[in-house]
Amino acid sequence: MVYIKPQTSRAYFKRFQVKFKRRREGKTDYRARNRLINQDKNKYNTPKYRLVARFTNKDIVAQIIHASISGDIVLAAAYSHELPRYGLDVGLTNYAAGVWFSFVLMLKWSFCPWLRKRLEMDAKYEGNVEATGEDFTVEPAESRRPFNALLDVGLIRTTTGNRVFGVLKGALDGGVDIPHSDKRFAGFNKDNKQLDPEVHRKYIYGGHVAAYMRTLMEDEPDKYQSHFSEYIKRSIEPYSIEGMYKKVHAAIRADPEAKKSAKEPPKGHKRYNLKKLSYEERKAKLIDRLKALNSAAGVDNDYDEDDD
Repeated sequence: MVYIKPQTSRAYFKRFQVKFKRRREGKTDYRARNRLINQDKNKYNTPKYRLVARFTNKDIVAQIIHASISGDIVLAAAYSHELPRYGLDVGLTNYAAGVWFSFVLMLKWSFCPWLRKRLEMDAKYEGNVEATGEDFTVEPAESRRPFNALLDVGLIRTTTGNRVFGVLKGALDGGVDIPHSDKRFAGFNKDNKQLDPEVHRKYIYGGHVAAYMRTLMEDEPDKYQSHFSEYIKRSIEPYSIEGMYKKVHAAIRADPEAKKSAKEPPKGHKRYNLKKLSYEERKAKLIDRLKALNSAAGVDNDYDEDDD
C-alpha cells in the first residue's frame, strides 16, 4: 500500500489549539492533576488537600497544597535540608530521609497554631509513636475525623520501593489520613502479596545504606572512600546508622517547629541605574550645567583676546 502523507489544510491550523505551557514543557500531567483537584459539587467550596512530594538532586520537598481559582495555596512545607537541625547531616535524599522529613512536615503541620485554628484541628492525632515497618492508618476519633490528603507524585514512576512512598510512610506515621495501599512500600513481596515489615523497617532506618557500605568496604575500598566521604568525615559507621535515625526520630518528636534562619540584612543595595531626580533637582542640575558652559565659554574668550 502506498504511503499517503496527511495534508494539513488551512482549516486544520485555524482550529489548532496550543496545549498548556506546563504540558509543553513536560512538567505537569494534567490528566492526573484534574483527578486530584476536582471536588464534588455537593461539597461546595471544601478544599481538596494534596501531599505533594518532589525530588531534586540534593533536596526533597513535601508540601500540603490545595487548589483555588487564583492558583495553588501552600499550607505547610518541609525540606530535607531541615534534617541537619535534628542530627542528620548525610543522606538527605534517600528513602529514609524521605520518611523522616515527611514526618517533620506532618508534625510541623499538626503543631502549627495558625493551621490548627484555621482548620479547627487539634493535636489529638499523635500518629505512630514508634516507627516500624508495618503499614499504619490513623483511626478517626469520635469528635473529628483526621486530616485527609491525597498523594501527588507528579511525573515520578510509581515503582515498588520508590522514595516517594517513603514520604508517604512518614506522612502516615505523622497522623494524616492518606488513601493508599501497601503494595508500593519497600519490602512488598509480589509472590505472596504481603508486605514484609522487617524489610520495610530496614529501609526506614537506613539498613540498605549500611549494607551497601559494608559491601563497598570489603570489595571496593577506593569507591567506598569516594562515595561515603561525608560519612567518613563525620565518623558514621554502618553499625551506627540505625541509632542515628532513632535519635533523629526522638529529636523531631521533641521539637518539630520550624526555625527561622538568622540572616544578617544586606549592608546596601547595589544600584545599576541612575537615581530618579525630582523636578527641583533636575532644574538645579541644569543651572549648574549652564553655569559650567558659560564659564568655559568665558575662559575661551579670554584666551582669544590674549592671542590678539
